[in-house]
Amino acid sequence: MRAYACKAGADGELWGMVGLLHDFDYEKYPSAEDHPYKGSEILNDRGYSEEVRRAIMSHAEYTGVARLSPMEKTLFACDELTGFITACALVKPGKSLAEVEAKSVRKKMKDKAFARNVHREDIIAGAADLGIDLEEHIAFCIEAMKTIARELGLDGSAAKSA
Repeated sequence: MRAYACKAGADGELWGMVGLLHDFDYEKYPSAEDHPYKGSEILNDRGYSEEVRRAIMSHAEYTGVARLSPMEKTLFACDELTGFITACALVKPGKSLAEVEAKSVRKKMKDKAFARNVHREDIIAGAADLGIDLEEHIAFCIEAMKTIARELGLDGSAAKSA
């Protein structure tokens, strides 16, 4: 989210915060009846802005909240993809983002058994909403994730200690 904010000339801190917060309620409230509605209520009670809450609500298709702003579109476009890229990295020998390429991610997307809970149609629709070629979007996200690979546990250090 921060990398796309930088590319768009937007507030990287705001976009990054939305990216970090958007699923904070999912573990406690995983059902479509509760997520992200409960999270939005909690954030409202804690004084978060309508802009933040709206972006979070818009990332789930079933809420009916249309994605209008660049931040909202970007959150949707990156949500499923970053999880899928993470899965791709974790099956590599070194468990590292350095081993992941856009082409291999596209190939893995065709394997319905791999990371089966990831909605590939959302990945495709997200790139289209951003007006970006899918492979270009995947490559951009991989490169952005590489800058924080250590924090994500995807720098290969987990494989070295195993």
